[in-house]
Amino acid sequence: MAVWKRALNLKHIILLAAVILVPFLVASPRSMTARMVADSENGTKVMVLNYHKIDDLDISLSVLPRDFDDQMRYLKENGYHTITPEEFYESLSGNYELPENPVLITFDDGYEDNYRNAYPILRKYDFKATIFVISSFLGEKEHYFTWDQAREMAEHGISIQSHTVDHKAMTDLTDDQLRAELVESKKKIEDEMGRPVDFIAYPTGTYNLHIAQLVKDAGYKAAFTIKYGNVDKASNIYALERVPIFHTEDTNKSFLERIRYTPIFESFGWVKS
Repeated sequence: MAVWKRALNLKHIILLAAVILVPFLVASPRSMTARMVADSENGTKVMVLNYHKIDDLDISLSVLPRDFDDQMRYLKENGYHTITPEEFYESLSGNYELPENPVLITFDDGYEDNYRNAYPILRKYDFKATIFVISSFLGEKEHYFTWDQAREMAEHGISIQSHTVDHKAMTDLTDDQLRAELVESKKKIEDEMGRPVDFIAYPTGTYNLHIAQLVKDAGYKAAFTIKYGNVDKASNIYALERVPIFHTEDTNKSFLERIRYTPIFESFGWVKS
């Protein structure tokens, strides 16, 4: 009898979960997003996508160009609107009204394929994006784009921001080394681009509260991590969440699962505390 009761209780739990989740799972992505936005007590949730390479290499960091095109087309056809880090930051203080279904598309490192493959696709869909660059690599190391290419992209909606000077894990550095990575990369990019650099992505995703304070002291307005989730007014402005997109056995299926279900998981407290 006890075994039967436990089985019955488990069945009830599964049915209850189904009742709760089915309305979300069968809803269209657009209506589901709107529902999650309306339910948020911390303002509009912003999905921050995190890419690295857009090329044909068979590694996790390399999304195939055709898959990237499919993903951007999906966003366009389902009513997503791209924004910049500046627009997100201004929205927090009430100085900018975010569009419906906002998405911030980011790339880390500054690979040459971002210019060769991702940039034309972004222009095709009239999308904005942000590239966090390793300042000492641009124009110097093979497989990274040049400053001339960065300036061209910046004229067409691509924000160039900091990923430090040398991409060293920040928790391994002394305070003097940290300040140099933060300040020198900011200055180099600003000198090359003629535009302010106010945002940074932590190399390897490693950071702590002390590092976040040094980032603030160096003049950055916000910093992005690799912590999974969407961002809103409840997020730590120096530890903003992102949704990483990788090459998998079925990259586009993985992409859809991440952008459709992350808001649901967050609403039940399964992702972001």
